[in-house]
Amino acid sequence: MPLIVEPVTRDPAAPAGSTIDSAEPGRRVRPGSRVALTTPITTVLLLVVLAVASGVRLWHFNDVGYNSDEAVYAGQGASIAHDAALSPFFPVFRAHPLLFQSIVSIGYQFHWGDWYGRFAAIVFGVLTVLLVFELGRLVYGRGAGLIAASVMAIMPYHVVVTRQVLLDGPQTFCTTLTLYLLARYAASGRRFWLLAAGSGMGLAVLAKEPTILFCGAVFAFFALAPQVRVRLRDLLLATAVMAITIIPYPLAIAFSGRSRTGGNFLAWQLFRRPNHSLLFYPLAVPSAIGLATCATAVVGLVIRWRRRRWTWRETLLVSWVIVPALFFELWPVKGFQYLLPCAPAVAVLCAGALVLPTTPFWSLRLAWLDTRWLPLAGAALIAVSLGSSTFRHIRPSTRATFLAGSGGVPGGRELGTWMRTHVPEGATFLAVGPSMANLVQFYGHRKAYGLSVSSNPLHRNPAYEPLPNADNAIRNGEVQYIVWDAYSASRTRFFSARLQTYQSRYHGRVVFTHTVPSGKGGTDRVPVIVVYAVRP
Repeated sequence: MPLIVEPVTRDPAAPAGSTIDSAEPGRRVRPGSRVALTTPITTVLLLVVLAVASGVRLWHFNDVGYNSDEAVYAGQGASIAHDAALSPFFPVFRAHPLLFQSIVSIGYQFHWGDWYGRFAAIVFGVLTVLLVFELGRLVYGRGAGLIAASVMAIMPYHVVVTRQVLLDGPQTFCTTLTLYLLARYAASGRRFWLLAAGSGMGLAVLAKEPTILFCGAVFAFFALAPQVRVRLRDLLLATAVMAITIIPYPLAIAFSGRSRTGGNFLAWQLFRRPNHSLLFYPLAVPSAIGLATCATAVVGLVIRWRRRRWTWRETLLVSWVIVPALFFELWPVKGFQYLLPCAPAVAVLCAGALVLPTTPFWSLRLAWLDTRWLPLAGAALIAVSLGSSTFRHIRPSTRATFLAGSGGVPGGRELGTWMRTHVPEGATFLAVGPSMANLVQFYGHRKAYGLSVSSNPLHRNPAYEPLPNADNAIRNGEVQYIVWDAYSASRTRFFSARLQTYQSRYHGRVVFTHTVPSGKGGTDRVPVIVVYAVRP
């Protein structure tokens, strides 16, 4: 059955100088009724947006050391590169596929240090901004593309995550590429774009396996968009292309003899206790994307619905947001960065709302105002609100509390430098939890256990090794140092208190302390990492 589509950019039969308004298919726009964006102007403005996107991500990007997740993914990259110092602590196969970790491994091949992992993540972030421009231009026109790219360039949510060695930035790049290819398919009806979208989805799964949820968004789009009809054969071919793209990872696990790794991790995820309430995403994510951005996107959707101008474009973008958002809202485990792949669709919807043509009533009320500049004014207001929030987030962190996925951990790198200089090789550390234990192993190259790691395999990440009897280990001299940190203590007061009991019982002596500024003006300092030497 042939594909039914609507005109997207130009109508060949339209009068000279007239175009089809891509924000309102079928509506002709007279020359001069909008701010004209020629190709040279568009190119210059896009380069400015990309420069801003690069600047806010590169600014002081490596001043603060890695957090726990960054240490794990960078450690995997080091193991892929056969780094002798880190390979004993970080196995290649853990919980996720290895697309981004393989890219990170290049830095360890050339001994570039921990800056390269974050730089690679930043490159993916900036390329995502470019993709958002292309997506916005395709569905709503050049102006919308520039606005969407500008929103994405300084969106706190995207900026913060893509400044870290996390899988979510590359995953978002791949899912945005898939979304763009789907839009190309809906606009043209060519099978090539659908097969390309299948390959893009496969790459996204190789970046991070929860991407498979977006297959639900794809099927929801085809089910809810009567304008776009897809042959079952083509859909099956695209699915096959996706499977072929993904298959190297399970084959690598099978040939490495680590087949149980994925099963153990799945069992742990299924039986994990909720780490946040149901209000976590509604409270955390809209403010990170930008309340003005989200509100503008919603208003634009309402206007299009009321005007009966809802097209496959809105169905595609809304499906891309709603399906994964509903899943992660119901899933007990919630991470700050998990919904990042939805952010590009929100940015494009926001831009689409800003380029909506004004109604006759609105034009009458604003007869004294040149309404061609309303999209630019709205975009500027949103940019100011996003920019101020982003600046607060990218300043070097000095917080004594920490939300996983929201930034680096002050003191971890400094702790590792001290350990490699003052602690003998072969020494063993006991931390409150696995997060600080990962930093001890990554930066200090010393074995570390997390006190909160459960001995029950169903209640712990299978990658973490428990210490069944910490008291006995200290008494027998198997553990020589205890690490207390404020970040873990704020999340698990019980194990923090228990660790302090051990340091008191076994004559703990402070050998290292890292502090951060506190109070007005930062005149006071509070300890965030304290290392104790203990003895039986």
